[in-house]
Amino acid sequence: MAFLVTLFWPALLRQEGGPIEVRESNTFGPGSSGPVSYAAAVERAAPAVVSINTAKVVAVQTNPLLNDPFFRRFFGRGQESSRKRVETSLGSGVIMSSQGYVLTNHHVIGGADSIQVFLRDGRSVAARIIGSDPETDVAVLRIDLPNLPVITLGHSERMRVGDVVLAIGNPYGVGQTVTHGIVSATGRNALGINTFENFIQTDAAINPGNSGGALVDANGHLVGINTAIFSRSGGSVGIGFAIPTSLAKGIMEQIVEHGRALRGWLGFEGQELTPQIAQALRLDKETRGLVIVSLYRDGPAHKAGVEPGDVLTGIDGKKAHDAREVLLIISGHKPGARIPLELLREGKPLKIDTVAAERPASLAPARRERP
Repeated sequence: MAFLVTLFWPALLRQEGGPIEVRESNTFGPGSSGPVSYAAAVERAAPAVVSINTAKVVAVQTNPLLNDPFFRRFFGRGQESSRKRVETSLGSGVIMSSQGYVLTNHHVIGGADSIQVFLRDGRSVAARIIGSDPETDVAVLRIDLPNLPVITLGHSERMRVGDVVLAIGNPYGVGQTVTHGIVSATGRNALGINTFENFIQTDAAINPGNSGGALVDANGHLVGINTAIFSRSGGSVGIGFAIPTSLAKGIMEQIVEHGRALRGWLGFEGQELTPQIAQALRLDKETRGLVIVSLYRDGPAHKAGVEPGDVLTGIDGKKAHDAREVLLIISGHKPGARIPLELLREGKPLKIDTVAAERPASLAPARRERP
């Protein structure tokens, strides 16, 4: 099973030279009936969608027989066990501000030694990486060019199933391409693509090279960054995923300001409480929560007094029924924030206050190879 990728949304962001100026629409999304043509929406959004070409130097092993002294007598002693090769890849991106900030996917630029950005108007320029977040697959580049076209931001949180969307990018390197579809679902998660997921699902065709490109509404306003496809063949089958701009906005702000995404972390792992586990712990079978199965030594939860075997029933005033929801609640707090926990220990209720630390970078997943 193969997957593919893209993402975003911001407002006023702080950066090296002052506030980032981005454009935000005053409209709340498309109406119930669409126009005969979406050419106006494309003309509004397409100039701000760029193609991204990356290159990296990798070591390639040569034939191990060349290290054998016998063969070296005939082929010389200058042979090395490896040689260098340049690998290239392509993706897409979106110009977010007149200061030259470009939003794309982490997997598009991860490990690249050089990055070249190509604009629709024919200009091209080298880009530098401002920061990248593997756990949401978001990356921010910066380019230095005058008179940059800037995307207008839409309201991804107001998108409804059935709303018309357009995907703009550079699939297979054929040149800028626009595909058309609808929002198939919102809030898709637990797909195993990223650590933090809240995807817009669409049937607009997304193919290799679309990653990092724009998903726009019928008015041409950015609502998502195309980031992945569900496919067994590597081609589009009408199930594509985009990171909503509402999620990308916060990540981009943090990357521009701090160079990385800042997330809270408590340092425990939990397993959802099943009726069987509840019975083994002598709890009511209807009890909902997470069993604390492990703690990071000297992590925030450990220091606060949480113990393995405790049952987490509430966090920050919310019910703790789902492990992914608990992860999102914790990561939504900044380091240093107070996070109260509601626990059961040996069947008795217990409240513990914890102070979030910064989520370690080592917890980020290994980079997935995606088309």
